[in-house]
Amino acid sequence: MKLSRITRAGSAVAIGALALTLAACGSDDNSNGAAENTSSAAAGGGDLSGELNGAGSSAQGSAMDAWRSGFQSANNGVTVNYDPIGSGDGVKNFISGAVQYAGSDAYLSDDDIASAKTTCQGGDVVELPVYISPIAIVFNLKGIDSLNLDAATVAGIFNGKITKWNDPAIAKLNDGVSLPSTAITPVHRSDDSGTTQNFTEWIKANAADAWPYDPSKTFPVKGGQSAEKTSGIIQTVTAGQGTISYADASQVGTLGSAKIKVGDSFVAHSPEGAAAAVSKSKMVEGRAASDIAIDIDRTLTDASTYPLVLVSYDIACTTYTDANTAKLVKGLFSYIISSEGQQAAASAAGSAPISQDLFTKAEAAVNAIKTS
Repeated sequence: MKLSRITRAGSAVAIGALALTLAACGSDDNSNGAAENTSSAAAGGGDLSGELNGAGSSAQGSAMDAWRSGFQSANNGVTVNYDPIGSGDGVKNFISGAVQYAGSDAYLSDDDIASAKTTCQGGDVVELPVYISPIAIVFNLKGIDSLNLDAATVAGIFNGKITKWNDPAIAKLNDGVSLPSTAITPVHRSDDSGTTQNFTEWIKANAADAWPYDPSKTFPVKGGQSAEKTSGIIQTVTAGQGTISYADASQVGTLGSAKIKVGDSFVAHSPEGAAAAVSKSKMVEGRAASDIAIDIDRTLTDASTYPLVLVSYDIACTTYTDANTAKLVKGLFSYIISSEGQQAAASAAGSAPISQDLFTKAEAAVNAIKTS
């Protein structure tokens, strides 16, 4: 089995079947549960060969390792590379033509789509929501594994207004918890990140005037401590005391994590909650049929949902000048959206499989990939 010469995570991931029946995403009606399909047969069936390069989201890094491993196992002549450099740089590399596909934790902006028209030889963008995962608010505070936090309090922490762990704003949400006077050290992503985009969308939607900034891939508060990529965030929070940050929940490990306020309840992160939040959200209107972007409803009040969620996309073109590149991208993306591929990601990263409704849309988008 060939492993990426680029990826930092590069280890082969065993792909065991994992029976998951989580409700996952789609448009207005998403009650069909996890996709049950056999499209992995369309992933090449051993007939493909060549090299394919991608870059982007570090949050979906573990899932991408599983997808690469499974796809390469079925196609011994193929090498798939993926560099988890972050969503912002991945999109830039895709638009510039440096890579043939990208991963992003936020859907493409209208400006990005317009720029990608040249890259895609006049064809459309293929944008598939393939990885659904909660974003955890992680912290390192001795003796405390879980805290309740609402969006306004999180905003105050990351805006530098709440600076001690025993601040009254935190204490009133955590009755009975002995909070230390330890200084809070918020850590944010230093690179442009779809995780940051999702995190700031959730704060903006729920924190009212406590967060005066617009959602962005670039963390808006100047100064403070920062780290690059998901791995850097986890390493920095783990190495400190009193640190707090945000990261894909699959990477929490032994760190503490917060329950966020949803309606009148405090809800812990879970794949089920993430999938439920996506299932109650709607697709972005006015885009090509191959561009399946979802507007997450960040203000849900149903305690079965966890609206601090990222939907990570894999991005390609409907049109490639090189016939083999088109075949490789089509094969890889067919594997990723298949039940086998989605179960591999769930096993490797704890993500929620896509729904049958979403699989149907994604399959049509993948089938549109061709040679110009």
